[in-house]
Amino acid sequence: MNDAFRFLVEVIFDLYLMVVLLRFWLQTARADFYNPLSQFVVKATSPLLNPIRKVIPGLGGFDLASLMLALIVAALKIVTISLLFFGGLEPLTVLIGSVITVIKEGLNLVFWVLIIRAILSWVSQGYNPIEAIFHQLTEPMLRPIRKIIPPIGGLDLSILILIIGLQFLQILFLDLFR
Repeated sequence: MNDAFRFLVEVIFDLYLMVVLLRFWLQTARADFYNPLSQFVVKATSPLLNPIRKVIPGLGGFDLASLMLALIVAALKIVTISLLFFGGLEPLTVLIGSVITVIKEGLNLVFWVLIIRAILSWVSQGYNPIEAIFHQLTEPMLRPIRKIIPPIGGLDLSILILIIGLQFLQILFLDLFR
């Protein structure tokens, strides 16, 4: 029964962490903030992000407050799981674990955005606001791949290559911290 509750706690924290990271990514990519998905992300993160923004300003076009909120959410996840399921807490584990969690969830977010973008490209007809925002987010990563490997017979392999690269990075990253 503990595994089920632990799973639920992890999913809740991870989903919110992905929303916070999506906000950072949307601002970094200068995506359309009038898009319905962007509006959801802004509304979901603003109550916690606005107070942090008063203390931590942006730097060079990067929203450092969003990154700080992501680290705080990751730290709260680790603290909650440690206290509820393991009964102990190591401050250094929380600090290092928070950074690792943010990087891991950031890679997961990019992975899922690419997967959803690929699926939407197969089934959508006409304009789709979610597909448009995912295009704005992922195109800067896909464009350099397309310069090296152009679409072959109308088949764009750039998403597949980026997904394989992301999975490689995630495995490499996790191996470094084990």
